Amino acid sequence: MSYSNYDVIDGGKSVADLSRSFFANVYKYMFFALAVSGGLAYYASTSLPFLNMMFTEGGLSGFGYLIMFSPLLVVIGIHSMINRIGFGGIMFMYILYSVLIGLSLSFIFLIYTSSSIALTFFVTAGAFGSMALLGYFTKTDLSKMGSLMYMLFIGMFIAGLVNFFMESETMSYVISFIGLFVFTGLTAWEMQRLKSVAGNPALTGDERKKQELMGGLTLYILFINLFMSILRFVGDR
Repeated sequence: MSYSNYDVIDGGKSVADLSRSFFANVYKYMFFALAVSGGLAYYASTSLPFLNMMFTEGGLSGFGYLIMFSPLLVVIGIHSMINRIGFGGIMFMYILYSVLIGLSLSFIFLIYTSSSIALTFFVTAGAFGSMALLGYFTKTDLSKMGSLMYMLFIGMFIAGLVNFFMESETMSYVISFIGLFVFTGLTAWEMQRLKSVAGNPALTGDERKKQELMGGLTLYILFINLFMSILRFVGDR
């Protein structure tokens, strides 16, 4: 059964009401994670004990590698356990993920100036917001584009892992350039997907909360990756 925005369902709420509530929570989770990660990244970059644990004269320490790669393990855990544990457990993992991302991003304050990081954040917000609105309001089906973007993302991820050890500046710029298109495209696609989920009246209780949290997680990941891609080009050292 399909519903219009003005259909009233259980609880006296319309589909439009459900959609507004859904996106309000999605963005609440996203902005919460961004605030946690941003604050921790800055604090960690000013903490000499943390930096001494994170880096050695030869580069990253064992602890540093753990911080860099543990977010990947946590996000895999979130996706694999989403249907097996309650909302509270998923929320804990989400907070842990944002903390680890913040710690892993502390290095950017050691490489780039604070003013260029701030500028990049606002540029990213503008680009992200524009693509989010496009994805929400467009009538064009973006599913094929989303599939292509995810294929490119997987290729970028593998190349990024290889380059993490190769440390090729050229490859890093190529990956960041492709990322500009991939992460903006995925933002539009994800917003269109979330729009179809938001107004589903059959999605209730913890399941609805989980979908709101996963939407926030996905948008948060896309924002961070788009931010890092843009920073590579506009950041002052």
